[in-house]
Amino acid sequence: MATTQGAPLLSLTWTDHVTGRQGFLVVDRLVRGVSSGGLRMRAGCTLDEVAGLARGMTMKEALHYNPEGRYIPLGGAKGGVDCDPRDPDAYGMLVRYLRAMRPYVESVWTTGEDLGLTQDLVDRAASEVGLESSIQAVYPLLDDEIAARARLADAFTVEVDGIGLDELVGGCGVAESVLTALDRAAVPYAGTRFAVQGLGTMGGATARFLTHAGLTLVAVADIKGTIANPAGLDVEALLAARDTYGTVDRGVLRPDDRELPGEAWLSTEAEVLVPAAVSYAVDTGNQAGITAGWVVEAANMPVLPEAEELLAARGVVVLPDVVVNSGTNAWWWWTLFGDIGAEAEEAFAHTRRSMRALVDQVLARAEADGTTPRAAAHAIVENRLPVIAERFGWYR
Repeated sequence: MATTQGAPLLSLTWTDHVTGRQGFLVVDRLVRGVSSGGLRMRAGCTLDEVAGLARGMTMKEALHYNPEGRYIPLGGAKGGVDCDPRDPDAYGMLVRYLRAMRPYVESVWTTGEDLGLTQDLVDRAASEVGLESSIQAVYPLLDDEIAARARLADAFTVEVDGIGLDELVGGCGVAESVLTALDRAAVPYAGTRFAVQGLGTMGGATARFLTHAGLTLVAVADIKGTIANPAGLDVEALLAARDTYGTVDRGVLRPDDRELPGEAWLSTEAEVLVPAAVSYAVDTGNQAGITAGWVVEAANMPVLPEAEELLAARGVVVLPDVVVNSGTNAWWWWTLFGDIGAEAEEAFAHTRRSMRALVDQVLARAEADGTTPRAAAHAIVENRLPVIAERFGWYR
């Protein structure tokens, strides 16, 4: 069987006949015959990376298991393409990858945007290769497919302050994770500083929600370096000046905003760090500069395990990706299966309630067991997977 620690159910490596570059698909587990997990594109993407992400998706799905909900968690999977999304041939490679993976998308793998890709781009490429949808494998599980698809389509048209609801819900979940941790530690929001690596979909939405809650953004890192201001950055101005990849136009910076080297965000004087860009951003070397009390993983696998051990040894709490950034995936399914409607207010309220309950449970378990939040999340998952399998079967 596939578990959070064992071998995946399916592991594929594809070689592009045009560029010679590779793409990967890993299905860690099936529930009711279906798995869920996004598709990323980045130069240097590896099979091991995708396998780790797929295992993380199994955990995210299990952590949101509610036996009374309409949304029944799926299995975990992930896709990856070894290509810089800025490469002129990136879209062509995406199309060829999806054409090769079409049988899996049609039957067992539901996917969507991840690092380096937007949902619009995934949808366009999926349509070009003849797929009905990137999530069509889940359609047979729906009670009313027509109504469910219409509901999700409506949700994707919703905008809040000019930003799509699909881009905001993930950041809402990350922000609520931060706020839950602060509440448990009795730390007031006002005066609490945070830094974000990556101002793309997840990082940008997280920055907006945390700022609205009263926290102060003091540093942002993108591909050009770090922008910092100990008195606080103008979040809305930075968000308005982003390009598609989350890179900020430096022309909007104010006189007291400083430009610093890329890794300077890690050592910024802040209580909370939010790595929201790339995997493996925090390693055994640069972790030594972190003075924050919390590292909140909005990105997938941004903290190397060895670095997390060193951080934990000196009292830095790492809130793991499998918990913190699970809201985006869950929102898709809450909406499609009908636990919530398409409206932004309902989506945010449900996300906040669910993420607060989940983070509170994980942190309480970590305290009770005397372990890390990640170990606590793993323990919860290991308890839930047999329950899910008993109800739905291992591969059905």
